[in-house]
Amino acid sequence: MSDNSTISIQSIDFNLAVEYNKLHLNNDEDGAVATFCGKVRNNNLKKQVIGLYLEHYPGMTEKQLADIITTARARWSIGRINVIHRIGQLAVGEQIVFVGVSSKHRQDAFAACEFIMDHLKVKATFWKKELTADGENNWLAAKETDQQKANTW
Repeated sequence: MSDNSTISIQSIDFNLAVEYNKLHLNNDEDGAVATFCGKVRNNNLKKQVIGLYLEHYPGMTEKQLADIITTARARWSIGRINVIHRIGQLAVGEQIVFVGVSSKHRQDAFAACEFIMDHLKVKATFWKKELTADGENNWLAAKETDQQKANTW
């Protein structure tokens, strides 16, 4: 994207310090940086989770993320935006997603970061298979609570 936004869908891990620096280095216009990092947890719905497998729809997923960013830019005064989402096999504790936003003021940075994450959960085409300790491997559907949260915006 050419509007100080980056979107990356990748199998390799990311470095939080590096991604934070992309938002603030040589950026004296913005006084706030808000970030979110999601990780694979070891449980879901009272089951022990041992990992996740994530897929996406190449081309479409990036467009959906770009549309979410465009909407965020229309609502808040935002500087830089960086969205990373991982795909492939991930173990418990590994990073899945990063959303970072810079802005002149913290309110816009916080709101835009949360908005992007909330909409990424329900509008971007990712498929997630949960791998459990008991051998069940289930494709997960979007949670109703995630849709409800996105609808509050």
